[in-house]
Amino acid sequence: MKRRSFLASVLAATTIGAPSLAAPSKSRVLKFIPQADLAVLDPIWTTAYVTRNHAYLVFDTLYGWDARFEAKPQMVEGHTVENDGKEWRLTLRRGLRFHDGEPVLASDCVASILRWGKRDNYGRMLMAATEDLSAPDDRTLIFRLREPFPQLPDALGKATNNMAAIMPARLAATDPFRQVPELIGSGPFRFKADERVAGAQYVYERFADYVPRPEGSPNWTAGPKIVNFDRVEWHVLPDAATAASALRLGEMDWWELPPPDLVTMLRADRALKVEVQDPTGFVGIFRMNHLNPPFDNPAIRRALLGGIDQSEFMEAAGGTDPSGWKDGVGFFCPGTPMASDVGMEVLSAPRDLLKVKEAVKAAGYGGEKIVLLGATDVPILKAIADVTADFMQRAGFNIDYVATDWGTVVQRRTRKDPADKGGWHLYSNFTGGMDQTTPTTHTNLWAGGNAAPGWPRSPRIEELSADWVRAPDQGAQTRIAQDIQRQAFIDVPYIPLGQIAQPTAYRRDLAGVMPGFAVFWNVKRA
Repeated sequence: MKRRSFLASVLAATTIGAPSLAAPSKSRVLKFIPQADLAVLDPIWTTAYVTRNHAYLVFDTLYGWDARFEAKPQMVEGHTVENDGKEWRLTLRRGLRFHDGEPVLASDCVASILRWGKRDNYGRMLMAATEDLSAPDDRTLIFRLREPFPQLPDALGKATNNMAAIMPARLAATDPFRQVPELIGSGPFRFKADERVAGAQYVYERFADYVPRPEGSPNWTAGPKIVNFDRVEWHVLPDAATAASALRLGEMDWWELPPPDLVTMLRADRALKVEVQDPTGFVGIFRMNHLNPPFDNPAIRRALLGGIDQSEFMEAAGGTDPSGWKDGVGFFCPGTPMASDVGMEVLSAPRDLLKVKEAVKAAGYGGEKIVLLGATDVPILKAIADVTADFMQRAGFNIDYVATDWGTVVQRRTRKDPADKGGWHLYSNFTGGMDQTTPTTHTNLWAGGNAAPGWPRSPRIEELSADWVRAPDQGAQTRIAQDIQRQAFIDVPYIPLGQIAQPTAYRRDLAGVMPGFAVFWNVKRA
């Protein structure tokens, strides 16, 4: 199927730090302020967007997505399909090398796909349909399938979490529930582990042996990835005033996600360009831990639906101007083919906190402490975490609000322990709208019990998602997506909080910034 593309205060001048004497000239260095600290480096181990964005510098994928979300050959030269769609033969391009100088072999790709397929839901679907995956020679991969899987290129090229990153077989042998010990990819940049300053700086160096696709033009994660900088530096600046000052003074080139309350000021600066890169935006989620009480009880999860006011969350994160956000959002990204109003009355009916309190109590909540994780270093995340804490207290919950940085949230949310032993009950987050365009890419709808943190289990949602993959056309897929949304309002894997369109900001001497999340090829000095 085809998916549609969709403070102000006086700031003190801040010095970020002078480059070393050996550093390349400014024209060859791109300085970037990421949305949050890069606490986790392995894109298979986590679904954090900052890790996904980092991974696209270091790793390549067999296929890529163009700006229309359509899969195109990337590391593969091409493929053939035989035996009524049950045998796919993929051929690698010549000359591909890893950053350690070793050639990329088909056996590396097989090992990487197998590791990815144990963590990613789309990958699990593909592997469930796969009878055998082999590498008969150094450039050939063969999928022998139990049943046709026409979305195979889409799965291997998905730009949503988790990406199917190709790495050496020795690293791909790492348990997918543990992080790889080092980062070796075949992408356009190599990660400079020796220059990493945790919580402050991450550095990438152009990989001289990278071989871009020879044809076409750069098109998001597809096409030739032409690199115009020798070095990309990520500088973590959690203080928004410091980040804004650095961008305006030219100490930084690009700020991934400035907070909404600074956007007007940044737009007024003629040296800057401020634009929405990704029209699908970000969708807020209210994520509960389904493993431990009280949110292992679906009646308690359902009770909360009657009190959630999406506009409260969106106004806190996106400001009072409603043109920058949208409420009335269901389980699929607004404006995309799978989105619908099915079942939305539970979120659109008048809000009644008294009824919520009564329903929660009747379902068995007894006042036990609820650990809410809140990221304070990302403004829009802090905003919705604050609203979450307030809402839960008004709904009668005893809230222990653990305010910390996003990196700590990313680490702690993976723990399945009881909350009093380092686990958690609840956190709120924003996820990319593009992730919520289909059941296969929608991390927070995966309901097999062992996928994304929160670990919801719904056999019916899983069954419907599998039906969606096998559906013969978009009309059938749309009907199945409506059934999924209906079931999601019963099982409540999470609660949607609305959609926000958050712009990026960069200096006008940059050109070639592409739509979608931040990628670092095609960008150059104007």
